[in-house]
Amino acid sequence: MSQLKHELDVAVELARTAGAAILEQYQGPIDIEQKNFDDDSEPVTQADRIANELIVTRLQREFPGDGILAEESVDTSRRLDKSRVWLVDPLDGTNGFIAGNGDFAVQIGLAQDGEPVVAVVYLPSTGVLYRAVRGEGTWIERPQFEPEKARVSDVRQFSDMRLAASRSHRSSRMNKVVQRFGFREEVQRGSVGIKVGLLIEAQCDLYIHLSPRTKQWDTCAPQLILTEAGGRMTDLFGEPLNYNVPDVQNRNGLVASSGAAHDLIIDTLAPLLAEFGRQRA
Repeated sequence: MSQLKHELDVAVELARTAGAAILEQYQGPIDIEQKNFDDDSEPVTQADRIANELIVTRLQREFPGDGILAEESVDTSRRLDKSRVWLVDPLDGTNGFIAGNGDFAVQIGLAQDGEPVVAVVYLPSTGVLYRAVRGEGTWIERPQFEPEKARVSDVRQFSDMRLAASRSHRSSRMNKVVQRFGFREEVQRGSVGIKVGLLIEAQCDLYIHLSPRTKQWDTCAPQLILTEAGGRMTDLFGEPLNYNVPDVQNRNGLVASSGAAHDLIIDTLAPLLAEFGRQRA
């Protein structure tokens, strides 16, 4: 019996409940506001806020001693004193939710001493759920099927790899990366969790995110479902991502891969990053 069974059970139940609440809003009308940051703005809807409230309220009740870092909640430094912190993205892929293309996920992760230990990524539009506990593998739950253990691919040749790419506007830098690696196939989807899901289902082999704009709640749960399925996630420079640190942004981008060629991917990226004038923050 897993020591973290209760945590996983609560996270699974919450992801499904939040997913159902999101789908209730999906038919519209959708109330869209813009959240503004120093160098960016992104949309937020009533569905983001409803799901956030639902998840955070229950986590506070179940685990009063834990910290919480949730996308639609005000962040305070109180969490930094906690060894266990929940990282919640109530609706990853808000653009997909607004566009009505199904590309959105509920992501709930628990980090202990800065490392992910419990993860749930749930896709409300298909009912597919990915779950993992550190040291116990990753499991895929689909409606009407028994849970199956996830395992990444073992493709090592860049030309044979399928790239999980973002649906949104492609930068010229990303075009250069694709050219340099010689990828011939890619699958375009929204949400970090959904793209990492393609890796753990062995439908894709690699996901490169050049932008410094993902946040800790975007990557905590996806990282664990990937590593427990045999893959790897680091920043663009091959360094580990750290959770529950003061700066919530993953400023050094990220590389998620099936693991077999991860170091070679990082080495191949290095001269491109130098060319782009990109240095580790």
